Amino acid sequence: MDSKDIIEAVERLESRELVADGTRCYTLPTIPGKHSDLKSISSETMADIVEGRYSEQLGKVTIVDCRYPYEFEGGHIRGAVNLYTKDAVNTLLQETSTSEQPHVLIFHCEFSSERGPKMYRFLRSQDRELNKHRYPHLNFPEIYLLDGGYKAFFTTHKDLCDPISYKPMLHEDHAADLRHFRVKSKSWTAGEKQKTSRRQRSRLACLNIDF
Repeated sequence: MDSKDIIEAVERLESRELVADGTRCYTLPTIPGKHSDLKSISSETMADIVEGRYSEQLGKVTIVDCRYPYEFEGGHIRGAVNLYTKDAVNTLLQETSTSEQPHVLIFHCEFSSERGPKMYRFLRSQDRELNKHRYPHLNFPEIYLLDGGYKAFFTTHKDLCDPISYKPMLHEDHAADLRHFRVKSKSWTAGEKQKTSRRQRSRLACLNIDF
């Protein structure tokens, strides 16, 4: 790709209406979220997806639940997959698709405030690196974040969760699990500072968990 092609690609990508490789418009309606650099969808749009209302527009949708396994097993969005480490998320880039319809990814965690957004950004970064020789091509140009995470979705769409329950990350019965998975998380955050709210810090302290 010469400099003229790169300039043209960058100009296309400056449009917030186009997916990240500039080839088409976003399929799903988006909303302003807490993370201005990411595309967010509402719980209502997620419900429409789970119920198949976008099956004609989208070739495949993978709902990526970035919560820890005990949270996922305690209740998740129907059809979601549990990928909570960078290595696991990286396996998505090994998939190949022959469909002309887009394969869309939707990330979330409990509140979609830290783990989900972090994995969204990581996947996009890895995708850019993998395809740097043919910029702006991407394996997954269309990615979304579920605004409010699983908690918000469960509040309004319990019937689309399996099982119909919600287990918080800080559930007192899973203090040992949380310690275990936070250690694993620290191994792939490479020293990144964990963003922990005052309320979470208080509860973590009660559970004797380092943060």
